[in-house]
Amino acid sequence: MTTIAELPAGFADKVLSAQTTFRSVMDAMARPGSVQQVVAAVGTPSSLMRGTAAIALTLFDHDTPIWLDAKFSETTEVAKWLKFHASAPVVADSSIASFALIGDAAAFPNLDRFSFGTNEYPDRSTTLILQVESLTQGREYCLSGPGIDGTAILRATIGPKDLFDQLAIDAALFPRGIDVVLVADDAIVAIPRTTRLVAKGG
Repeated sequence: MTTIAELPAGFADKVLSAQTTFRSVMDAMARPGSVQQVVAAVGTPSSLMRGTAAIALTLFDHDTPIWLDAKFSETTEVAKWLKFHASAPVVADSSIASFALIGDAAAFPNLDRFSFGTNEYPDRSTTLILQVESLTQGREYCLSGPGIDGTAILRATIGPKDLFDQLAIDAALFPRGIDVVLVADDAIVAIPRTTRLVAKGG
């Protein structure tokens, strides 16, 4: 059982780290498919990558319900860390979560478990933060959409392999939809609901 005293530290410099991480997330959202770096020094539970932890400390608060997948729920460490450092409530019902942290791509849940927002309030959707193996090696994905000049190439090792196929539902639901942030250690890539898969390599 993890006590408060045993929890990993959060940001070394809370204000500066939150500012730089927020800029990295905004740059990633503005330029879908581009790899951005999280430079903030941050302590993390063993199962959380540095990028995931930094995003959590920057974007989560007491008004953002968080859903954790089975990997992050194996122990109480992640939930306690989020509660202590971000005051973020962890919820069992994924459909009401503002953010979902997914550490096990092999057990990626169906998107219909999450909120797509409403036409009046599309921002009330769930943002998925998905830890992946690599954002520099693996299959090539050719992306298009707002923020991309023509097309963008993302080379990544992403699980599940049909992630973009699942996200294709966003086109029919817009302005509703699911936004995704991929994390590999301290690197992040944003896949907003407006981004489309053009083609993928072998």
